[in-house]
Amino acid sequence: VDRAFPRSPRGLLKIARLLLALVTFLCFMASSAREAYAALTGMETVITLLFLLLYLLRLDAKMRWLFWPLADIFNSVIAALFLLVVCLFAIIVKSNKGTLAGGVLGLILLVLCVVDAVLLSKKISLGRRTGRNAPAK
Repeated sequence: VDRAFPRSPRGLLKIARLLLALVTFLCFMASSAREAYAALTGMETVITLLFLLLYLLRLDAKMRWLFWPLADIFNSVIAALFLLVVCLFAIIVKSNKGTLAGGVLGLILLVLCVVDAVLLSKKISLGRRTGRNAPAK
Protein backbone atom coordinates (compact mmCIF):
# COMPACT_ATOMS: atom_id res chain seq x y z
CA VAL A 1 0.00 0.00 0.00
CA ASP A 2 1.32 3.41 -0.99
CA ARG A 3 0.73 5.48 2.14
CA ALA A 4 2.08 8.66 0.52
CA PHE A 5 -0.38 8.66 -2.40
CA PRO A 6 -3.47 9.88 -0.47
CA ARG A 7 -1.47 12.87 0.77
CA SER A 8 -0.05 13.76 -2.64
CA PRO A 9 -1.79 16.37 -4.84
CA ARG A 10 -2.93 13.67 -7.29
CA GLY A 11 -4.19 11.49 -4.44
CA LEU A 12 -6.10 14.34 -2.84
CA LEU A 13 -7.60 15.19 -6.21
CA LYS A 14 -8.69 11.59 -6.78
CA ILE A 15 -10.30 11.46 -3.33
CA ALA A 16 -12.06 14.79 -3.94
CA ARG A 17 -13.32 13.52 -7.33
CA LEU A 18 -14.57 10.32 -5.72
CA LEU A 19 -16.43 12.11 -2.94
CA LEU A 20 -17.91 14.75 -5.24
CA ALA A 21 -19.03 12.11 -7.75
CA LEU A 22 -20.66 10.16 -4.93
CA VAL A 23 -22.49 13.25 -3.62
CA THR A 24 -23.60 14.14 -7.14
CA PHE A 25 -24.84 10.59 -7.66
CA LEU A 26 -26.78 10.74 -4.39
CA CYS A 27 -28.33 14.09 -5.37
CA PHE A 28 -29.55 12.65 -8.65
CA MET A 29 -30.83 9.48 -6.99
CA ALA A 30 -32.66 11.36 -4.22
CA SER A 31 -34.31 13.75 -6.67
CA SER A 32 -35.69 10.95 -8.87
CA ALA A 33 -33.91 12.51 -11.83
CA ARG A 34 -33.51 10.83 -15.19
CA GLU A 35 -31.63 7.56 -15.15
CA ALA A 36 -28.88 8.94 -17.40
CA TYR A 37 -27.85 11.47 -14.76
CA ALA A 38 -27.48 8.84 -12.06
CA ALA A 39 -25.87 6.33 -14.44
CA LEU A 40 -23.16 8.75 -15.52
CA THR A 41 -22.28 9.90 -12.02
CA GLY A 42 -22.47 6.35 -10.69
CA MET A 43 -20.08 5.14 -13.37
CA GLU A 44 -17.74 8.04 -12.65
CA THR A 45 -17.79 7.14 -8.95
CA VAL A 46 -16.90 3.51 -9.64
CA ILE A 47 -14.21 4.30 -12.23
CA THR A 48 -12.59 6.91 -9.99
CA LEU A 49 -12.63 4.44 -7.09
CA LEU A 50 -10.94 1.83 -9.29
CA PHE A 51 -8.20 4.27 -10.36
CA LEU A 52 -7.72 5.34 -6.74
CA LEU A 53 -7.31 1.70 -5.68
CA LEU A 54 -5.00 1.07 -8.64
CA TYR A 55 -2.61 3.82 -7.54
CA LEU A 56 -3.09 3.20 -3.80
CA LEU A 57 -2.22 -0.50 -4.07
CA ARG A 58 0.55 0.20 -6.63
CA LEU A 59 -1.07 -2.09 -9.14
CA ASP A 60 -0.05 0.23 -11.96
CA ALA A 61 3.57 -0.80 -11.36
CA LYS A 62 2.66 -4.49 -11.38
CA MET A 63 0.41 -4.40 -14.44
CA ARG A 64 2.71 -2.97 -17.09
CA TRP A 65 0.59 -4.09 -20.05
CA LEU A 66 -1.28 -0.77 -20.07
CA PHE A 67 0.05 2.76 -19.77
CA TRP A 68 -2.16 3.70 -16.81
CA PRO A 69 -1.58 7.49 -16.71
CA LEU A 70 -2.72 7.76 -20.32
CA ALA A 71 -5.79 5.64 -19.56
CA ASP A 72 -6.50 7.92 -16.59
CA ILE A 73 -6.20 11.03 -18.77
CA PHE A 74 -8.54 9.46 -21.33
CA ASN A 75 -11.03 8.70 -18.56
CA SER A 76 -10.83 12.25 -17.19
CA VAL A 77 -11.36 13.88 -20.60
CA ILE A 78 -14.27 11.61 -21.58
CA ALA A 79 -15.86 12.06 -18.14
CA ALA A 80 -15.51 15.85 -18.44
CA LEU A 81 -17.22 15.85 -21.84
CA PHE A 82 -20.12 13.69 -20.65
CA LEU A 83 -20.47 15.68 -17.43
CA LEU A 84 -20.61 18.91 -19.41
CA VAL A 85 -23.53 17.71 -21.50
CA VAL A 86 -25.47 15.95 -18.75
CA CYS A 87 -25.01 18.55 -16.02
CA LEU A 88 -25.84 21.49 -18.27
CA PHE A 89 -28.98 19.65 -19.32
CA ALA A 90 -29.82 18.94 -15.66
CA ILE A 91 -29.38 22.62 -14.78
CA ILE A 92 -31.45 23.82 -17.73
CA VAL A 93 -34.30 21.38 -17.10
CA LYS A 94 -34.03 21.60 -13.25
CA SER A 95 -37.11 19.52 -12.55
CA ASN A 96 -36.46 19.97 -8.81
CA LYS A 97 -33.81 21.26 -6.39
CA GLY A 98 -32.03 17.91 -6.17
CA THR A 99 -31.52 17.84 -9.92
CA LEU A 100 -30.26 21.43 -9.86
CA ALA A 101 -27.87 20.65 -6.99
CA GLY A 102 -26.62 17.55 -8.79
CA GLY A 103 -26.06 19.57 -11.97
CA VAL A 104 -24.07 22.24 -10.16
CA LEU A 105 -22.00 19.64 -8.28
CA GLY A 106 -21.47 17.82 -11.56
CA LEU A 107 -20.03 20.97 -13.12
CA ILE A 108 -17.63 21.28 -10.17
CA LEU A 109 -16.72 17.63 -10.76
CA LEU A 110 -16.07 18.51 -14.40
CA VAL A 111 -13.51 21.10 -13.28
CA LEU A 112 -11.81 18.51 -11.07
CA CYS A 113 -11.69 16.11 -14.04
CA VAL A 114 -9.97 18.74 -16.17
CA VAL A 115 -7.49 19.57 -13.41
CA ASP A 116 -6.74 15.86 -12.98
CA ALA A 117 -6.12 15.49 -16.72
CA VAL A 118 -3.77 18.48 -16.71
CA LEU A 119 -1.81 17.18 -13.71
CA LEU A 120 -1.48 13.75 -15.28
CA SER A 121 -0.38 15.16 -18.62
CA LYS A 122 2.42 17.03 -16.85
CA LYS A 123 3.51 13.75 -15.25
CA ILE A 124 3.80 11.88 -18.53
CA SER A 125 7.18 12.15 -20.22
CA LEU A 126 6.66 10.59 -23.63
CA GLY A 127 9.22 12.52 -25.66
CA ARG A 128 11.45 13.87 -22.92
CA ARG A 129 14.72 12.36 -21.81
CA THR A 130 15.14 11.08 -18.32
CA GLY A 131 18.43 10.80 -16.54
CA ARG A 132 21.72 12.44 -17.53
CA ASN A 133 22.16 14.91 -20.35
CA ALA A 134 25.14 13.01 -21.75
CA PRO A 135 24.39 10.42 -24.42
CA ALA A 136 24.90 6.77 -23.55
CA LYS A 137 28.11 5.11 -24.82
